[in-house]
Amino acid sequence: MNYEFTIIVPVYNEEECLPELFDKLDSYIHSASIKTRVLLVDDGSSDSSARLILDHCNGHDHFSCLIFEKNFGKGAALKAAFDHTNTPILGYLDADLQTYPEDFEKLLPFIDEFDLVTGWRRDRKDTWVKRISSKVGNGVRNVFTRDYMHDTGCPLKILKTTFAQQIPMFKGLQRFLPAMVLLQNGKIKEVEIPHYPRLAGESKYNFRNRFMGPLMDCFAYVWMRKSYINYKVAKRDE
Repeated sequence: MNYEFTIIVPVYNEEECLPELFDKLDSYIHSASIKTRVLLVDDGSSDSSARLILDHCNGHDHFSCLIFEKNFGKGAALKAAFDHTNTPILGYLDADLQTYPEDFEKLLPFIDEFDLVTGWRRDRKDTWVKRISSKVGNGVRNVFTRDYMHDTGCPLKILKTTFAQQIPMFKGLQRFLPAMVLLQNGKIKEVEIPHYPRLAGESKYNFRNRFMGPLMDCFAYVWMRKSYINYKVAKRDE
């Protein structure tokens, strides 16, 4: 099928969320403004997530999956999905359903003009610890990246696939997707979207991995920004 848009969903131990996730993705696919498929990436789950994903993909034509042999992390899941996407546009959605797939429709109108469009969860439905750590983390990242995003970690984004596939991913770099598009001289935009409470399962984040880990990643990003190679070929002799 001539799909135009791939929704990437990294999954790690989300068996309780998956039935509703599948329902919402199924519903969105049939109402989306462009031809849409879903690519689920199981990141070495230790629960029944991988089996549920395989069962759903086997019975639904618009779904496919990658199953990791062990847990490699969200950055690796995104990198693998970027590498296996062949549509001109791709999107990213978390499996916990704190953002909904239908809200891609708020971002898609801007993708012709911009190379990455990201959500801004202005009214967060998280615990106060998670809200504060995210606010601090965003502030620190802005100092390093100067992308001036309010919510760079928002798990609802769309990118042009050509830009996504040129991002040199490393562990934790999913927090820097807007900055990495800017490194390619791309254009980015932030759009307000709704945010919803987690309905099932448990958050994988705490203060250490929401602040201390990302702080270390900022130094890796600074090194990459100085070393990043970006070029365009004007002519080619065949």
